[in-house]
Amino acid sequence: MSENQNLLAEQRRALILDEVRRRGGVRVNELTRKLNVSDMTIRRDLDALARQGVIEKVHGGAVPVVEASTHEPGFEAKSTLEPTAKEDIARAAAAMAVPGSAIALSGGTTTYALARHLLDVPDLTVVTNSVRVADVFHAAQRPGGSGGRPGAATVVLTGGVRTPSDSLVGPVADRAIAQLHFDVLFLGVHGISVEAGLSTPNLAEAETNRRFVSSARRVVVVADHTKWGTVGLSSFASLDEVSTLVTDAGLPAAARAEIEERLPGLLVAGRGDEGAGP
Repeated sequence: MSENQNLLAEQRRALILDEVRRRGGVRVNELTRKLNVSDMTIRRDLDALARQGVIEKVHGGAVPVVEASTHEPGFEAKSTLEPTAKEDIARAAAAMAVPGSAIALSGGTTTYALARHLLDVPDLTVVTNSVRVADVFHAAQRPGGSGGRPGAATVVLTGGVRTPSDSLVGPVADRAIAQLHFDVLFLGVHGISVEAGLSTPNLAEAETNRRFVSSARRVVVVADHTKWGTVGLSSFASLDEVSTLVTDAGLPAAARAEIEERLPGLLVAGRGDEGAGP
């Protein structure tokens, strides 16, 4: 399958998922008419979405999977979701990092993707509570990596208790972050919505993220379109505290309009990286 065909499939599946969530369920024959594709194509799309765990197939169609607000998938499980969107977001967000600045990266699979793109930004000081993000920079310092080159990043990994997403949270992490000041925070989220703001299913992670937000001059949220409308157990920041949202082209037009009314900056990555800057 070509790259263009893959992109079209991801966009189509994003539309299907939005329809399932918005209406509470869809039928195959409705989707074939709406998207002008065959039954077989729709069934393959539903199979793919079901494997990702975001819908449940039923006879003749699909319904949304309703997860508990405390459910937190592990890092490996989340890594399989929306990989193209995360790469697009990471590439666009990395362009916002200023050489020589102090940045923070929270935990998450999108910030993990972002870390790989930040390796070429010189003289960064990076503070993170993500074991995976720290590993990206540390691997670049080993023999055979990019270690020893001028401008390699200085990385500080907070202590704390490890979550299923391989983030370090709790009082140790909170105290370390509270004493620091960042030019920009790149923040991954479990969910983002108008009502709940930014949220996570992990109470300790919510407190650690609050410390990150309060220590940053600018907050850049990196979140693919599936995070919009998702609400976790604990909110840790309102949309008013976000400078820029970097998301992907799968975000529905109605959601874009809502976000543009409330945030100073929206960057839609991929397809020309369109959007308003911060």
